[in-house]
Amino acid sequence: MQEKFMKLALKEARKAYDKEEIPVGAVIVKDDVVIARAHNVKELKNDTTRHAEIIAIQKASKKLGSWRLEDCEMYVTLEPCSMCAGALIQARIKKVYIGTMDYKTGACGSVLNLLKDYKFNHVVEEQTGVLQEECENLLKDFFKKLRENKKIEKERKLSSGK
Repeated sequence: MQEKFMKLALKEARKAYDKEEIPVGAVIVKDDVVIARAHNVKELKNDTTRHAEIIAIQKASKKLGSWRLEDCEMYVTLEPCSMCAGALIQARIKKVYIGTMDYKTGACGSVLNLLKDYKFNHVVEEQTGVLQEECENLLKDFFKKLRENKKIEKERKLSSGK
């Protein structure tokens, strides 16, 4: 079941990839039914808070008519940052399934762990490594393509004298 829902999160991440956004996707599930899905649109919306996790939480809260998502689980392709980990706690998400870790800004075990290392009023369970290779490969491919595009742009500017 975990792989099924992470594949849906990967589908969302690919939507972000196609929009030239960092490819992160999130899906929220309640009673084995998807109630929200989202992907990063931070660049498109020019808004640092438009992470997949935040958008998915907003959609799930609207669908359920409550900010409390106590019986819900999130599947996310990349380890949440501190903002998103805090939102998981605040929303009372039951469990988060993480595809791959973020060793630069992750806040669920890599750089720090907001979910375990602090005494908040709610504890979010976590499981890492769900479809890890697929999640990692999508991110690696995205950043490789981004570097190639920047190199091409730089060469174009040099050749045109600008």
